[in-house]
Amino acid sequence: MTMGAILLMLIAIVPLAFAGRHDYGQALSKSILFFEAQRSGYLPHNQRVNWRGNSGLLDGKASGVDLVGGYYDAGDNVKFGLPMAFTVTMMSWSILEYGSQMASSGELGHAMDAVRWGTDYLIKAHPQPHVLYGEVGDGNTDHYCWQRPEDMTTSRSAYRIDENNPGSDLAGETAAAMAAASAVFHRSDPAYARELLTHAHQLFDFADKYRGKYDSSISVAQKYYRSVSGYADEILWAAAWLYKATNEQYYLNYLGENGDNLGGTGWAMTEFGWDVKYAGVQTLVAMFLMGGKGGSHSPVFGKYQEKAEMFMCSCMGKSNHNVQRTPGGLIFRQRWNNLQFVTSASFLLTVYSDHLTAARKDLQCASGSVAPSELFEFAKSQVDYILGDNPRATSYMVGYGNRFPEHTHHRGSSIVSVKVDPSFVTCRGGYATWFSRKASDPNLLTGAIVGGPDAYDNFADERDNYEQTEPATYNNAPLLGVLARLSGGGHSNHNQLLPVEVPLHKPINVQPKPTPKAYPSSAPIEINQKTTNSWELNGRTYYRYSVVVSNNSGKTIKNFNLNVSKLYGPLWGLTKTAGGSYGLPRWASSLPAGKSIEFVYIHSASFADVSISSYTLA
Repeated sequence: MTMGAILLMLIAIVPLAFAGRHDYGQALSKSILFFEAQRSGYLPHNQRVNWRGNSGLLDGKASGVDLVGGYYDAGDNVKFGLPMAFTVTMMSWSILEYGSQMASSGELGHAMDAVRWGTDYLIKAHPQPHVLYGEVGDGNTDHYCWQRPEDMTTSRSAYRIDENNPGSDLAGETAAAMAAASAVFHRSDPAYARELLTHAHQLFDFADKYRGKYDSSISVAQKYYRSVSGYADEILWAAAWLYKATNEQYYLNYLGENGDNLGGTGWAMTEFGWDVKYAGVQTLVAMFLMGGKGGSHSPVFGKYQEKAEMFMCSCMGKSNHNVQRTPGGLIFRQRWNNLQFVTSASFLLTVYSDHLTAARKDLQCASGSVAPSELFEFAKSQVDYILGDNPRATSYMVGYGNRFPEHTHHRGSSIVSVKVDPSFVTCRGGYATWFSRKASDPNLLTGAIVGGPDAYDNFADERDNYEQTEPATYNNAPLLGVLARLSGGGHSNHNQLLPVEVPLHKPINVQPKPTPKAYPSSAPIEINQKTTNSWELNGRTYYRYSVVVSNNSGKTIKNFNLNVSKLYGPLWGLTKTAGGSYGLPRWASSLPAGKSIEFVYIHSASFADVSISSYTLA
């Protein structure tokens, strides 16, 4: 290839690389709309997802209680109380932090409606001070069937906790949801806010006084939403939210006096979600401390803050124990529904960066001081990945971008709308007719965040691949705040060089011309390249290359540097150094013996030249 041809290629690629700026306002609107697709009960007159109909209209009747309403958690038709309450808490926190940005986007009313749909149900689920219904439906029978919510014939049994069958984690999370939501409605509907606070106070008392894990009392939840972390984090979480909602000193004292024995000052976590709340508690308490609320508890609250900042640093790759990332830079925790951890971590990073900025402080990590803007930029990079800036150039929000999942593991979206064809869909017939159907979903599940890619950025858009294609309400809830922040002043001058517009076109079956390129394996480090995908656009063939670097030395490799030349597109999975070479990804400080790392790049030429620049053996 001549130098002129290379320059022409660079000219053609670089403008496309700057096309990755996202419409965060549109993404926010879509992400809120998803909650309307998850509604159970009688749908309101202003329902915008019109392919859904009324469902679950007898919920709770057999138990003598009205449990109509609420949300289905994911792609099934069960109402699980723990993740539903966490969803409400995170939607509320998003509004409390970034409600003004939502208002400027015209979405605040829709977001508040989404919260109220959840709290209206949670009020029904709490008919007595020490009684709380935590599940409607049974996961085992529900998963045996593939039916629209409007058709479901599965068990709608209701399961509860009470004084003899406690569930401090469920009661604590529901108290947190009620308290957070009360702050949302404090001005617009003070009577409703007071009602929510009454429930929150009672539920906190229930959680604290009658201690136990909810899945010991509601054992049918164990297979689906098992409380692995126990209940101590939820009790602290509830106390933090009650203090934030009421400013009552009792709850601040509770956090100060119980931080050690309930783990708030001791657990340094690398995840935050519906089960493990410690990082969220620690972030809230750190914000109280920075706001001058610590008082006599300041030394204890300082320990909470230390653990909160360890979480932030580990996400950023600047701790002694860092969160794993995919070659494309995505936080990776587990293969099943990994994006739930990405959205929740992104929210904490965004909120904390703004509070650090207000306090005129930096984040202190093991690797040194980190400016608040770096936290926000990292959170933005995670959201941008979800929206399409990734090695597959796939948006993991349904309905956003040019390429997104079309075969979601979701009963409602995968079966023709009851309004289009009211013919009854039987329990097993739904599997035969609709689940196994190769065509795209007949109903667009707009705004849904699916489970997402695996540890190597790979993703299979298949309905039976529930680990990657099933959405969940708690994936979307934390993202509302980050998207609102990004849409209402979150843009910065920084723009990642990512080829969003090139790979978003659907790939066609083009046989890649390059063949795998191997390097001599007698050296301590072995390098193997292969082509993993290709597509055509405007008469040009683009290739996605995977490079695996293996340590065959028998010792740990440190201070590792690679040279990559003849590269005419973006690269993911390595850290670029000041000298222009590439080092290990930020989450990995070394490459142990027998281990490998993978990075990927995209361009329309044959293999780039990858060579080892330097390394040391330890």
